[in-house]
Amino acid sequence: MSLAYDELFRNLHYLNAPNIVVTPPGPKAKAFLDRQSKLEGKAVLYPLYIPLVPEEGFGATVRDVDGNTYIDFFAGIAVANFGYSNPYIVEAVMNQLRKIVHTLDFPSEPREELAEKLISIAPGELKGECKVLFGGPTGSDAVESAVKLAKWITNRRVILAFEGSYHGQTAMALNLSSGRTFKDPYIPLAPEAHFLPYPYCYRCPFKLQHPECNTTCVDYVEHLIEDPYSGIPSPAAIIVEPIQGEGGIIVPPPEFLPKLRRIAEKYEIPLIIDEVQSGMGRTGRWFACEYSGVTPDIMTISKAIGGIGLPLSAIMYKRKYDVWSPGAHLGTFRGHVLAMKAGIAAIEFTEKNKLLEHVQKIGEDSLKYLKELTEKSKIIGDVRGRGLMIGVEIVEDKTTKKPAKELAAKIQMEAFKRGLIVWKAGHYSNVIRLLPPLTITRELMNKGLEILRSAIIEAEKEYI
Repeated sequence: MSLAYDELFRNLHYLNAPNIVVTPPGPKAKAFLDRQSKLEGKAVLYPLYIPLVPEEGFGATVRDVDGNTYIDFFAGIAVANFGYSNPYIVEAVMNQLRKIVHTLDFPSEPREELAEKLISIAPGELKGECKVLFGGPTGSDAVESAVKLAKWITNRRVILAFEGSYHGQTAMALNLSSGRTFKDPYIPLAPEAHFLPYPYCYRCPFKLQHPECNTTCVDYVEHLIEDPYSGIPSPAAIIVEPIQGEGGIIVPPPEFLPKLRRIAEKYEIPLIIDEVQSGMGRTGRWFACEYSGVTPDIMTISKAIGGIGLPLSAIMYKRKYDVWSPGAHLGTFRGHVLAMKAGIAAIEFTEKNKLLEHVQKIGEDSLKYLKELTEKSKIIGDVRGRGLMIGVEIVEDKTTKKPAKELAAKIQMEAFKRGLIVWKAGHYSNVIRLLPPLTITRELMNKGLEILRSAIIEAEKEYI
């Protein structure tokens, strides 16, 4: 089966990847990086750590301005799920481009067709029975609208989020994200978010082991909600990632979401599941929450919904929650018809080519390879993931689990010099996050994993 997928997707990538013709950053890249530093503000981040100047991308491969070709295990943070410049999606977009691009929220064929398709692939009880609200261009927009809806429904103000969470950079989304790096410069934010322990089993805050712990972290959530003296007001919603992305690809135990769902129902709290990074096929199912059998009350999606990187977001929610008045949530670019057309084509491409099956298989094999590598490595503390959403946690010592941020940065750069793009994440920036385009072939995946292995070995030598 995997060989058949390889043949199917083989011609959707630059076949010579990886191919480093000049040590990156090359002269043209250096010129662009210098130009950017002179023209753009200091908030620019990624080029400071990966000096990449992409010129074109195809499938799971990227070519820079100096002619270097890389295997991409980043996909623009899970945006390019269906591959860069996917010809099937590009053709659909080009056909729409000649018609109309911007429509606010006036109905159009692409808009209503995408809504229908999203409803058809929705998880659990949402399938065929939910409403869709298109929003602005980012996941933050989706989170903002989901929170506004929850507040509208409940007439409450406080939102419960989780340690390790990341929900965006707009005011409310940032407030619900737990990372100090993102939040500290803007304190105080609105005092509406309270943070709960997420089941980060490798670093359990309760110093327990799963499954003997019986997910004490979830029981603690119920305690905080139930106890009138916990200091937490009655919440408008609980927002949770089914797999934490920026937090370090943290995959919770299978009973976590079902227990959280029961708590939300017991106390009549809308459950918002944030699928911005984990959704649209990333884990081998359309949405990661499907693995737990849990239906969200409200679900956020963005990133890969735009097919080839076109910006769009949406929320999907139970019909009983469709209570807002006209204009209760607005946004100029909620009518990005090109992105909607791309989203339609992406769903069609996935279903036609059984892409989710491919993701499940190649993801299982990749996790197996990395876990075997863990046994031989002195600095890989943990490997976890689902589908093609994988994290490799780097530590200085496997016994103490001391995070190795500098080693992770070294691995990231060594991989880049060898022709592989990866990016760090995690509470301590010590997790190598693997998010390749879902169309990646087994051959390219194996090449990328081998480069990652060599980069880890190189970093390990320096450490020892």
